Amino acid sequence: MTDSSEAIPVVAYARISADTAKDGHGVEDQHRVNDKTVAGLNWKIIHYFTDNDLSAAKAGVVRPDFETMLKALKAGHLDDGRVVRGAVVVADDRLTRRAGDYERFVDALTYEEGRVYADAKGPKNLYSEDVESMGLFGVVISKMEVRKMQRRMRRSHRSRAELGIPVGGKRPFGWQADKLTLEPEEAALLAKAAREVLAGKSLHSILREWLEADVRTINGNAWASRSLKLALWNPRICGWRKHNGELVRNAEGIPVVGQWEPIVTPKEWMAIDALFSSRIGPNLLADGTITDYRTPHYLLTGILRCGKPGEDGKMCNAPLRAGARTDIKGGFLYTCPSKEMGGCGGTGRNGAQVDEYVTEAILAKLEERAAKEKAETKAWAGEEELARMMAKQRKMLQAWQDDELSDELFFPQNQKMEARIKELRAERTRHALSQQRAADTTGDVRERWTSGRLDMAQKRALIREAVHAVIVLPVGGGGRRPFNPDLLVPKWRE
Repeated sequence: MTDSSEAIPVVAYARISADTAKDGHGVEDQHRVNDKTVAGLNWKIIHYFTDNDLSAAKAGVVRPDFETMLKALKAGHLDDGRVVRGAVVVADDRLTRRAGDYERFVDALTYEEGRVYADAKGPKNLYSEDVESMGLFGVVISKMEVRKMQRRMRRSHRSRAELGIPVGGKRPFGWQADKLTLEPEEAALLAKAAREVLAGKSLHSILREWLEADVRTINGNAWASRSLKLALWNPRICGWRKHNGELVRNAEGIPVVGQWEPIVTPKEWMAIDALFSSRIGPNLLADGTITDYRTPHYLLTGILRCGKPGEDGKMCNAPLRAGARTDIKGGFLYTCPSKEMGGCGGTGRNGAQVDEYVTEAILAKLEERAAKEKAETKAWAGEEELARMMAKQRKMLQAWQDDELSDELFFPQNQKMEARIKELRAERTRHALSQQRAADTTGDVRERWTSGRLDMAQKRALIREAVHAVIVLPVGGGGRRPFNPDLLVPKWRE
């Protein structure tokens, strides 16, 4: 054997997909095997490339050391200038599990003549088309095995979901370690937050209360708006479960009930789902209703609109802002922004007087509606159509399975039915939300308003249930004038 100074300089590569212990033992063991491999070959490992806890099968996963190794092999040297003449790995499947990555490796290693390569079984000549083909074939077989495992895992997850078995991992907030039994204090917090959201309270307000009470996630971290929203939006809180973004349903299309204890009712969760699903921005709903992301300081900001006509005769329509004013009764003023800020700057009203009048008008309207809603609960008109469509779809599916219906007829029709069923379910969810809101407004609306139980965001939510906006018409004549409620025009929601 020649002197070690004449040994061929190579790099070693090790990879493991899942380092569950998070201690790197898997890749360290691979590098020990790599050391043994080169010991009898007169090769010398000059650098160890390692990608720990990274999959080689997933297309979106970047393996930093693998990519750096390819660059070094193609260039023939490391970044520090040391020459590289080959590579050693434990096995091809540690190197890559995707045909494209394997081809990139072979191209880099064979970029120049005289390069060497070996795995734990010994050296391989990658310049040989037969050897390269066998390596590529091995990668394809490996990929097929990965796909088989993935399919088995998906089937297992789906089966567990259909049986209502909780998912693996850490316990969810609201449940004990068995993931079935409620943790009383946490469950009570989630239930209260869910009902407050439906009553119009902002997530920010709830979050602030949780932070003040030092409520922590199961990992001991402070709650954030997104994590709180996802906890409330998870159908688990009503006993249901999602799989791949869809509710798990039985053959009749009814959501499968899980084995764990629920925190809220299915109707309440459906109302929450409708509320969050309808958001198309941070605080804009699909029907044009604006909700408050943060709890505001004034009752009617954004709801009052400037009704002063411009030179073109069109109404300004800018939302009025509020600001403190110590020189007027009530201490604040609603004003139209300046032209530079998108308004006309020509409208202003005493804030306290506007709040008093609009509040009274809103309460009267809500009391009127509450009386009507109390008389009867409206049933959703599409229930019969949904049941009919689902029955028709089941019948068609059975005919297709019995070879009584061709693929050409079944799949296009089934796709149309799926779209209509999804649309009807969305309508049913929106109806559930409206019924939930109607239930929240029954009883003594005035008593709830004045009791102190509603915060500013909840009061504003009730106002928006009643009106699209309140137009503030110009006083005219210049100078201060007595407060005139006739110049406030509510645009009622039907």
